[in-house]
Amino acid sequence: MTAIPNKALIVVADGRKAILFRNTGNGDTVTLQEGRRLSPKDLKNEGPSGSRPEEQTPNQTNEATFAKQLAETLNAMKHGHEFDAMVLAADPQTLGQLRDTMHKTVADSIVLSLSKDLTNHSANDIAAALNK
Repeated sequence: MTAIPNKALIVVADGRKAILFRNTGNGDTVTLQEGRRLSPKDLKNEGPSGSRPEEQTPNQTNEATFAKQLAETLNAMKHGHEFDAMVLAADPQTLGQLRDTMHKTVADSIVLSLSKDLTNHSANDIAAALNK
């Protein structure tokens, strides 16, 4: 098991929302405290990063745009010294989009990455998944 440091930022995301937690546990037990929730903003005036295939649906474009917005938020938090270590849990598509748009300093902070959609799970269920 990868040790998740106390005060690590835990990001649980999909293409439509993200929940930011802090690990308040010590040692080998993860305990989550919810910090804030993020949702897409200004999707009509802001697009995703990079070029998108013509066959992409508007919903897929919106999800890619939100992944870019989340990556920008994480970058701002990292540069504001709001976290040193991060756990990233997201569905496979969002996880890939985040990796493509995430700044290297943010990516280097990841201590654990889960390719799993946990956004509709309780904090206790998410902590249990991280404690495995």
